[in-house]
Amino acid sequence: MTQISTLPNGLTVATESSSAASTATVGVWIDAGSRAETDKTSGTAHFLEHMAFKGTGKRSQHQLELEVENLGAHLNAYTSREQTVYYAKSFAGDVAKSVEIISDILTGSKLEAGAIERERDVILREQQEVDKQLEEVVFDHLHAVAFQHQPLGRTILGPKDNILSIQRDDLVNYIKTNYTADRMVLVGTGGVEHSKLVDLAKEHFGQLPTSASPIKLGEPAHKAKPDFIGAEVRVRDDTMPTCNVAIAVEGVGWNSPDYYPMLVAQSIMGNWDRSLGAQSLLSSRFSHIVSSNNLANSFMSFSTSYSDTGLWGIYMVSENLTNLDDLSHFLFKEWQRLATHPTDTEVSRAKAQLKASLLLGLDGTTAVAEDIGRQIVTSGRRLAPKEIEVAVDAVSTADVMRCAKKYLWDKDIAVAAVGRVEGLQDYSRMRAEMSSLLW
Repeated sequence: MTQISTLPNGLTVATESSSAASTATVGVWIDAGSRAETDKTSGTAHFLEHMAFKGTGKRSQHQLELEVENLGAHLNAYTSREQTVYYAKSFAGDVAKSVEIISDILTGSKLEAGAIERERDVILREQQEVDKQLEEVVFDHLHAVAFQHQPLGRTILGPKDNILSIQRDDLVNYIKTNYTADRMVLVGTGGVEHSKLVDLAKEHFGQLPTSASPIKLGEPAHKAKPDFIGAEVRVRDDTMPTCNVAIAVEGVGWNSPDYYPMLVAQSIMGNWDRSLGAQSLLSSRFSHIVSSNNLANSFMSFSTSYSDTGLWGIYMVSENLTNLDDLSHFLFKEWQRLATHPTDTEVSRAKAQLKASLLLGLDGTTAVAEDIGRQIVTSGRRLAPKEIEVAVDAVSTADVMRCAKKYLWDKDIAVAAVGRVEGLQDYSRMRAEMSSLLW
């Protein structure tokens, strides 16, 4: 059972305790990420995450690292487009120390000029590593083309020019604007007691300021819903052996009533990788079409949600460069089939697979903490595993068909492709197929 309390300054405290657990995960989930930046400050949220571990008013970087090591704890952080997270996994008896350390790096980072200059090179090297991961590159391009000239379209790391030019004032201003109590959730899972974590929150986070215009967790912090733009970007590289392409329609936000039907639709499309074999055992019709005709090396369907919008689609990798037309044709044919006659059998199977994926992912205190933090930040509450199971079970074949008609039939698409893209179907033909297959 998830227990939730709110401090007078608006900070939310949420716990899921396990008296038998000898370890615990505690962390702060912040309702702010790269989407809270401007063109000028793009990359600040991620830069700030790096700087959090470079020393505070109470601890030098060396002292911080040594203290965490002496506890046998694991301290980490990450930045996404809409969230920033700092968390620690430790022995249950060290929860108080973990909370104090997280509070210190969140509220007391020195942000020294020398450390900022040194970290620029670290982030640039990280950017180089990300650029080698084709899936990451394609999805960054997909966001950039689907949400052009809008915060969601920017990369999380930011452009190189910004990484080289971000100053201490940019970091301080981001903290003042976004690291406020009403935008934070302190989560504890495993060997934690709710009342004790609330007391620790009061001690270490009770003085955090509240936003000038406080927001309610679960409500979009952004005034305007981004516009989804039907467009494409192709980066041709004939030195690569494959075409790597993502195709997406506008999906749904976390709190949309169609959130679970769209997840079921994604599960129906499925995932497939030729290197794993077992084609005949897969339930996805699209996987049978792709594998039997050797149309792709692999594909992965996705349903990515944000506070007020999303991307729903598929990422495909193929070295069969002369049959890319067939690959996209059969893809759109499958999307349109979901809008006309999905079968009860495949919907039931997809629901079972989805429940397994969602619930089996809650393994360990850190995974549970992640689930609690994300859900409370995005929806203002946490659905227990049983409630998630009920929500998925409630999705009917008619729901899948209705959502496919609403989101897939004759809708604009965003396309991002990298590599041997010369054989990829023309965008106007793709768009025409989205509306013509049903007629």
